[in-house]
Order: sequence, then structure tokens, then C-alpha cells
Amino acid sequence: MRPYCGHMGAYDTEIEDLATEARAALVREIDADGAWHEDPVWRDAFAAVPRHRFVPYYYVAGRGGYRRRWGESPDPRARERWVRGAYEDAPLATRLRDGELVSSSSQPSLMARMLVALRVADGDRVLEVGAGTGYNAALLAHRLGDDDLVTTIDLEPEIAESARRHLEAVGHRPVVVTGDGARGVPERARFDRIIATCALLTVPRAWLAQCRPGARILTPLGTGLLALTVRDPVHAEGRFLPTAAYFVPLRGEARAEPEGASLAGLPGRVREQETFRFLLALTRRTLDPWEACALWEREGGPQRERYGVTVGGERAWAWLDDPQGPYVWPLP
Repeated sequence: MRPYCGHMGAYDTEIEDLATEARAALVREIDADGAWHEDPVWRDAFAAVPRHRFVPYYYVAGRGGYRRRWGESPDPRARERWVRGAYEDAPLATRLRDGELVSSSSQPSLMARMLVALRVADGDRVLEVGAGTGYNAALLAHRLGDDDLVTTIDLEPEIAESARRHLEAVGHRPVVVTGDGARGVPERARFDRIIATCALLTVPRAWLAQCRPGARILTPLGTGLLALTVRDPVHAEGRFLPTAAYFVPLRGEARAEPEGASLAGLPGRVREQETFRFLLALTRRTLDPWEACALWEREGGPQRERYGVTVGGERAWAWLDDPQGPYVWPLP
């Protein structure tokens, strides 16, 4: 394990000791939840990579809007609140624009489940779409032991540059690219794994073309996590994981749109069910809320694992139980 180094700024020894304790507690919490039971090697990565160094400040929602927690506050109690918050198993709002959240650091236990589901193997070339703070790229670089195997991309130049600085400060130098993640990074292809940390409406075809046969793609779609196996440059198929997932939308060519569908009048027993909302998000271009409600009840409230996505040439479609139907819905 490489030592972490970098300018400490206002981080004093007491804060670093507190960060070490808080990180160990977070690892124990994720461990107890069984997030990396199938691939415990990720435990070492989460134990080694200091999340607080990737979130020098973040925002906490409260009455009247967001309040900033800052790691270089002159108030030692404020710095303590900042470092403790950095190691809570919670997403952190890291960048706002006109009151709108544009970037965040994902919930660590969800990150752990996604990284395990990615099924990374030694020597894999990985593309991360959505650089964010750089924390996830650091976890990948630590796991793979070779920074050059990891590429991370973000549309926002400020976000990409900030991620690069954070990574360098802790001793990692994966390739950080500024660009539209939906277009991939063709000059770094071909990839064995692609992981997205932002919500999409469909599977960008460019990703398939930049993958090796047998590659695995893990991406948020709707409010779920889709795991695809790539067959060739124009074909891929896979199912959703059981885990719910809510991410900041991808900004760029394949950006997500607001849902906008009214659920007024639907039975409360259905309207409040998270798996129904998942079905509605997945099929909103083809099913109205009442049609989705009827299907959801008829099929016994299907869980996410029964749904999947197929990409075949220019077409892509979501399905329930069977890619050939009878329940299939076109994706953009």
C-alpha cells in the first residue's frame, strides 16, 4: 500500500487521528452490512483511501437552505464536525449551482456494493463516468494497483480539475478527462469495465464500441443499477441489481430529464411503493401511471431483479422477465 501524502493545510494531527478512527468505524459499518462479502478485497481499499481528503468542503441541507462544512475552518469544533460528517455512511453534496446540486460524493456503502458488482479483476482497464470528487477513482486505483488502468471523465472542467488535484494529493494519478461521459474516452479504449456514477436515460452506444467482448458495464438507469455484459460493439444485455440508486443526472449528450408524471389519483398502496416508482421511471415514455399501476399489481409488485435491458444495434429496450416479451419498452 502506497503512503498517502500531500499538503495538510489546516489539517492538524488531532483531525488526522480523528479521521483515521472515523474511517475505521465506517469500514466496520459497511463490513457489518455485508456490502463486500462477495469480494472482500474492497475492504482494504476503503480502509486505505481517506475520504475526507476528497471533500475539503461539502454542504448539509437545513432550514433556509444548505450550510457549508469546511475542513479549513478556523473553528476546531467546525473542523471536527466536518471530518466526522465525511465518514458518515451518507452522500455528501459537494457542488451547488444556483441552489441546484450538480455534484456529490455517493454514499460509501452504495459505492462498495457497486464496486463489488462491477467484478473487477487484476489488470482490468476501467472507465469511470462521473469523476465527482475523485474518491471512487482512488478506490479503483488502489484496488488495481496501477493508476494507468483507471480513466475517469467529467463534463465540468472545474470538477475534473478538482478531482485531479484530490487524487494527486493522496498519491494517485489515474487519467482524468474533461468531456461528455456519454461519448466515452475512445483514445483510452478498450475497456474491460465501465462504471457510471450519474443517472442516465439509456445506455450510450459509444460505451459498447469501446469495450472488449465480455466487458461489464454498471450504470444507474431510472432509479436502479443495471449490470450489462457486452457481447460485441453493438450488443449487450443484463439485469438490474436489487439495490435502489439515486444519482445526480448525467450532464451532456445523454442527460436525464425530470420525471414530471403526476401520480394523483393512484391507489396509495401503489403510489408509495419504491418498486412501482422504479417501473414508472423505466417505462415513462411508453406507459402512463395508470397503465404502469395495472401492470405492477398484475405481476405481484415485481422487484428490480426481474427487469433487464437489451441493446441490439440501433435499438435498446427494457423488459420484465424476458427480453422477447410480452413486457418490453423501448429506450431512447
